[in-house]
Amino acid sequence: MPGPILKRERVRDYLLELIETHPPGAPLPAERVLCQRLEVSRPTLRSAVDELVNNGMLVRQHGRGTFVAPAKIEQELVSDERAMVLPQAAGTWTSRVLEFATIAAGARVGRRLRVSPAAEIFYVARQRFVDGAPMAIEYLHVPVAVAPRLSLDDLESGCLYDRLHEHGVRVHDAIQSVEPTVTNDAESELLGVPVLSPALLFERLTNDDTGRPIEYVHSLYRGDRYRIVSRLALGPTATTSGTTAAHAHHPGIPPGDLTARGPVRSATVGDIQ
Repeated sequence: MPGPILKRERVRDYLLELIETHPPGAPLPAERVLCQRLEVSRPTLRSAVDELVNNGMLVRQHGRGTFVAPAKIEQELVSDERAMVLPQAAGTWTSRVLEFATIAAGARVGRRLRVSPAAEIFYVARQRFVDGAPMAIEYLHVPVAVAPRLSLDDLESGCLYDRLHEHGVRVHDAIQSVEPTVTNDAESELLGVPVLSPALLFERLTNDDTGRPIEYVHSLYRGDRYRIVSRLALGPTATTSGTTAAHAHHPGIPPGDLTARGPVRSATVGDIQ
């Protein structure tokens, strides 16, 4: 039987699939229709919709309904080798698995992992701690075919990528995004923070050394305890090819200050365990 976290995740994934496959301004189906389609209660559905409204992915209009929000502006930070240096985050990190199940990938996750929607994946919800204090909640999706012997112990002991290496998987690269959000009731309880506390939402797709997707994960980190620090090389030697000066822009740097240069080189402190 699916646990409560997996049930909420299925509703969230379904709504995200609607968002990703419909243009900005497209209306969501009525609550009654969605509840029947997903076989969930209205409070469960409303909780998922509230989360996506708070994330800026959906927009409510009083008396009219809920609609797909305009697309967000994206800014990529890369080094001159087109990859970021990511040292280990501070503190001693440990994990506790909240749910561990084998499920069908579904349309949205299957598309990211490049597997059939019917393909089996490991679904894992785990709580992350730093020096014993709750820091993050992670929702991982790993194709069963990638590491068929992956176990509960693998996910609670050490670094996941070390465990995958022991299963013969060679982690090579990943694409990760981060954006601000707020916590819902369940997340706040697990993280030990008030409801609607600021948080950072990470999404990451990881590939092995053959280019095969091996992991899709989205994580929620406490905004009051976790931050990302980037070291930027802004001098003349930092110029790289690939972005025209007229379109160059970097977060936190006023537009126009670096229009004579291309992308900046960067190294980031964070956590990817």
